[in-house]
Amino acid sequence: MQKRERDQLVRDAVKHVIPHFASWEMIDRQPKVFVRGEGCYLFDIDGNRYLDTFASLLTTICGHHQREVDQAIRDQLDQLEFFPNYVDTFTVPLVHLARKLAQITPGELSATFFVNSGSEANETALKMARQYHLERGERQRWKVFFRRYSYHGTTLGGSSVTGLQWFREYFEPLLPGCIASYSTRCQLCELGLRHPDCELACLQLMEKQMEWEGPETISALIMDPIPGSNIGFPVPPDGYLQGVRSLCDKFGILLIFDEVQTGFGKTGKMFACEHWGVTPDILCIGKGFTGGYIPLGATVTTEKVYSVFRRPGHELRSGSTYGGHTLACAATLANIEVIERNRLPERAGELGKVLRAKLEALRETHRLVGQVSGIGLLQALFLNVDPGRKVGSFIRDFCWQNGLILRNNGDILVFAPALIITEAELEQIVGTLDRALSAAEKQLAT
Repeated sequence: MQKRERDQLVRDAVKHVIPHFASWEMIDRQPKVFVRGEGCYLFDIDGNRYLDTFASLLTTICGHHQREVDQAIRDQLDQLEFFPNYVDTFTVPLVHLARKLAQITPGELSATFFVNSGSEANETALKMARQYHLERGERQRWKVFFRRYSYHGTTLGGSSVTGLQWFREYFEPLLPGCIASYSTRCQLCELGLRHPDCELACLQLMEKQMEWEGPETISALIMDPIPGSNIGFPVPPDGYLQGVRSLCDKFGILLIFDEVQTGFGKTGKMFACEHWGVTPDILCIGKGFTGGYIPLGATVTTEKVYSVFRRPGHELRSGSTYGGHTLACAATLANIEVIERNRLPERAGELGKVLRAKLEALRETHRLVGQVSGIGLLQALFLNVDPGRKVGSFIRDFCWQNGLILRNNGDILVFAPALIITEAELEQIVGTLDRALSAAEKQLAT
C-alpha cells in the first residue's frame, strides 16, 4: 500500500469510525489498522507482526485463518447465505448447531435462542426469566440479583446488572429491580475476610438480601461463574457455586450463568461451571464459540423452562433478525469441531499451568509483580503499584512496541491467548513481559 493511501485510510478511520470503548489518548498517539491474521499473530497496515495474548478480545480462540472454518463458510455460501429464524422457519446449520449445543452443554440444557452477541444473550436471559415466571402465574417475580464487579454487557438490561461503575455511571438511572449483591473475590474480599474461615459469608449475605427483598419477587440471579478480565478472573472457592445453586432452588429463582468470556475451553473444560459440577437454568454464550468469524450469541435453557413457551399465545416474546445467521452457524459448527478434535480444553488446562508458573516466577525478579489469579488460559497478573502512576498502561505500550498485544485493565495485566498457543509462544509472551517490567521499574526509579 502506498504511503498516501495508507495515511488517508488512518485519517478516515479516526474521522468516520466511533470505536467501541474508545481511548482517545491511545488513538491520538497511534491508531492501529490490522490487515491480516495467521494463527496467534496479527499483521498491521505497516507490515508489523504482533503476537496476540488476548485472542482478539476472547473471540479468536482457535487462532486466525482456521482452514476448516474458512471452508465451512465457503461451502455454506454455495447453498444459502441467509434466511432468518423467524416465526416458523429454520435453516439446516441452525438446527445442527442447536443439536450440537444440546449435546455439549452440561446438565439438562437443551434448547437455544440465537442472537448476535453476548450482551444480547444476557438480555434475552433476563427477558426469558421474567416471562417464565409470568407464564407460571408469578407476575410479581420481576427483580434480578447480580454481583458487584461482574460484567454482563452493554445493552440497557446488561448494564443494569453489571457491577462495574465505569459501565453504568453515564446511563443511570438504569432498570429498576436490579439488586447488587457481594462479589466472590477471595484474594480481594469485599468483607475483609479470609477463606475458609469466612464460611462463605458472601453467600450467606446474598441469602439474607434475598430474604429481605422477598424471594417471591425475584425472577433470576445472573452471574459469571468466574468473573472476567475486568477484575482478573477470580476463581470461586469450592462450595460457593454449589451453594448458589441450592439457594436458587430453595427460593424458586432461575440461575443464569454468563459464560460469554469463560466458555468453550478457555478454563480447561468446555464450560467453567463444569469444574464444580453446577448447571444453571439458563446459560449465555458468545465470543469464542464462533471463532471470531461472524457475530453470534446464544441463550441456552432447559426443557423445563422452554416448555412454558411451547403453547400458542405463550411464545417467548423476543427476536433478532440476524440471530442464528446461517453462515454464523456453519462457521460455529466447524469451530466447535476444531475445539473437540484437537482436545483444546484439555490443552488449555495443561498450558494454563505453564503460563501460571511463568507469571508467578516473575515475582522473584520484579518487585512490581503481585498476585496471579485465574484458571486455564485465563490468567491475570496484578501489579504492586500506585494506580495513579499508570504502570499497567506503560507496560501495555512497551509490549505493543515490541510486537506483543497485551490487554490491561488499569494495573491488572490479563492474558487469554488462543487455545492453539504453543509453549514457545508462551515463553515469548513472558519474555517480552519480563523486559517490560524491567523498563517500568527503571521508569519508576527516575
